[in-house]
Amino acid sequence: MSPKSESPSTLAKSVDATILAVRQETPNVKTLTFDLSLDPKAGQYLMAWIRGLDEIPMGFSGPREITVHEVGQATKALANFEPGRSLGLRGPLGNSFILRGDNILLIGGGVGIAPLTFLGEAAKAQDIDVTSLIGFRSSADVLFKQRLEKLGDLAITTDDGSMGIHGFASAGLKELNLGEYSQIYLCGPEPMMWDILSRSKEHSGKIQVSINRYFKCAVGVCGSCCLDHEGIRVCVEGPVIMADRLLNSEFGKYRRGPSGSRGSCRG
Repeated sequence: MSPKSESPSTLAKSVDATILAVRQETPNVKTLTFDLSLDPKAGQYLMAWIRGLDEIPMGFSGPREITVHEVGQATKALANFEPGRSLGLRGPLGNSFILRGDNILLIGGGVGIAPLTFLGEAAKAQDIDVTSLIGFRSSADVLFKQRLEKLGDLAITTDDGSMGIHGFASAGLKELNLGEYSQIYLCGPEPMMWDILSRSKEHSGKIQVSINRYFKCAVGVCGSCCLDHEGIRVCVEGPVIMADRLLNSEFGKYRRGPSGSRGSCRG
């Protein structure tokens, strides 16, 4: 089936999409392929409308794919969609990663590997050298290993030591010289990203970070996703933000939820 296409003028509202395929990646992660050609860039996101339940932000793991980690009611419902099921999509939204230089490093953890893999494949198509450092809790949680191996050197860390280097993703930094890379791209759980960033502050001017905040409107009006103290609206000025803008922000310290009150940066 040829993908449907939507003109940019229709993307301010949800458009109907049909799930074409569902691929099980790990016990609690699935990739959904849909029939719309939204022409996203790696790092952008869409708002997925699960009718009767919620609308949630999802990063692209490919031109017509999202990769879903079952962590809450909405994501569990989305992960249970089967081929032929429809949902509303609004996007692509936000700023993408920007490819710079000829030698890049991808650092990710968990389902944050998804947009980085999409980016790495775009970089490879432009003959850019790609190195990847990815971290997971265990070998059972490893995502997109084969896709990343096709791009270049790959280092894997696991918290329990069941694959690769024993430890958090930052344990893999000792195997790398960050000064060798023209640009570094970071995505994953916020504590993991802050751990990486706090150890590499001298390189923050060349680190692009994809961050997650609570989105309501996704058009920059409601302020739910604003970062203290600068007031960055993550939904429109992000989700990709240069790391040097995050060093003195709330990033890695706390985040706001649906009520606007501060909570753990873990979610």
